[in-house]
Amino acid sequence: MNKIYKKALVIAVCLSSVGFTLNSCKDAIDIEQPGLLDDATLFTSVSNLNDYLVGSVYANMDTNNDIYFSAVFTDEVKPGAGSGGQEYEIHRYFIDPTTGLTTGIWAQHYLVINRVNRLLAGAAKVTPAPTEVAQYNSIIAQARAIRAFCYLQLETFFAPDMKDANGLGVLLLKDVPVIDVKLPRSKNQDVYDFINADLDYARGILAYNAPAGRFYVDKGFVNAVSARFNLYRGNTTLAKQYAQDVISNAGLSLTAASAYPTMWNDTARGEIIFALNRLATGNGSSIGTRWNTNSSSITGNPMWALGRNLYNIIDTTPGDVRRSVYVDPSSIIDPNYLTSTSPRDTDQLVVDKYPGKTSAATRNDLKVFRLSEMYFILAECETAANNFTGAATLIQQVRAKRYNSGTAPLPVYASSTAAYADILKERRVDLALEGHRYIDLKRLATAAGVTMDRNQTDDVVTVTNLPNNSHKYTLPIPVQEINLNPQVQQNPGY
Repeated sequence: MNKIYKKALVIAVCLSSVGFTLNSCKDAIDIEQPGLLDDATLFTSVSNLNDYLVGSVYANMDTNNDIYFSAVFTDEVKPGAGSGGQEYEIHRYFIDPTTGLTTGIWAQHYLVINRVNRLLAGAAKVTPAPTEVAQYNSIIAQARAIRAFCYLQLETFFAPDMKDANGLGVLLLKDVPVIDVKLPRSKNQDVYDFINADLDYARGILAYNAPAGRFYVDKGFVNAVSARFNLYRGNTTLAKQYAQDVISNAGLSLTAASAYPTMWNDTARGEIIFALNRLATGNGSSIGTRWNTNSSSITGNPMWALGRNLYNIIDTTPGDVRRSVYVDPSSIIDPNYLTSTSPRDTDQLVVDKYPGKTSAATRNDLKVFRLSEMYFILAECETAANNFTGAATLIQQVRAKRYNSGTAPLPVYASSTAAYADILKERRVDLALEGHRYIDLKRLATAAGVTMDRNQTDDVVTVTNLPNNSHKYTLPIPVQEINLNPQVQQNPGY
């Protein structure tokens, strides 16, 4: 096994078991075995770089934990009839620095960052032939854009206030660290400068419409990251610029109701800007097993069902295609669920948004960026500028594509509070189970005058909704990181 891969694998084990800190892995990495290749030996050509980009960077990108945590912690799902009690503590807001899912989010994105840094270090020692320069530059651009995305995900979950430039950010690893490095957390602005440098570089190299379509980074991915990143940090001018750029130039359009199911069963691209490919047979996590053990049907042992109030929104909207896409036809729907003595058994809303692929009932691509999100970003930006009609028109455009009639009424917003509330509602529905709800409640609930919205039947114990501005809308730094890296400051409240 190549030394580079040995190191990466050891780091991955450390990541999955004790957080990102590398100190505890020093002895394992220092072991030398006959025949091992070091980094300089491995990265000898543009072809090697591309193989590593595909097999070690793309292959390790994963938002499964992000999606699952966001759904379970918020109001997107409720315990299913087949549940064995897994993650009930998270559903009831019991999270601390030892929580496995939060460690998984931290670990996964730092693993990819480490792989990118290693690739870039190797690329600096490779001189491409004239015919390889374009591919060489593209490899570096893709890798840097992926690194920017991973830092955005880390900031999203672990930075207490992304709008505070001087606030606590995450660990900033700019290159391959020495094994005993102990870094403090950087302030947000330092992380943002690094993200922007990566995105600006990638934007100058990549074009729209990646040759491999939605599964590889192109300019659409770069600008979608930029739009989301700037929205979260409060720069609505740049968020609007990049979201509009994607809408105008990505060559995509909002998916109509008639084609909406094909986007979710992975038989068509639809409006997907970028997705993580999950083949029917192959590596990568299976998002379907988070909700249903065997298949997205009532006989597939559903562990988590769709949250009742989320279901109520799509069920009471005439002709909303998301009703049939999100909830399997085999579901047991109890109109008297509020008075049922066992609503978990009589009201089983089987999650079907990830219906699986042919011959792989639990595997679906992870949709990282879709065009509808760009419309929602624009709507927020227009609201911030007090252009309520503009915001309403953007929300209407998305809804019209989700309704079988192809039309939707134009909302009327009398205030920014009303506009934000409706935007948040539409994001809740259209982006359900895609990893957005946790950060959306943190960002928008107070401005929208709403809170988390669980139904009283969404648990087998008394249901509560986490108050706005709770410190639990920011995840704790994993205890393993704190223990092995005393330079790292824990988030408030943990």
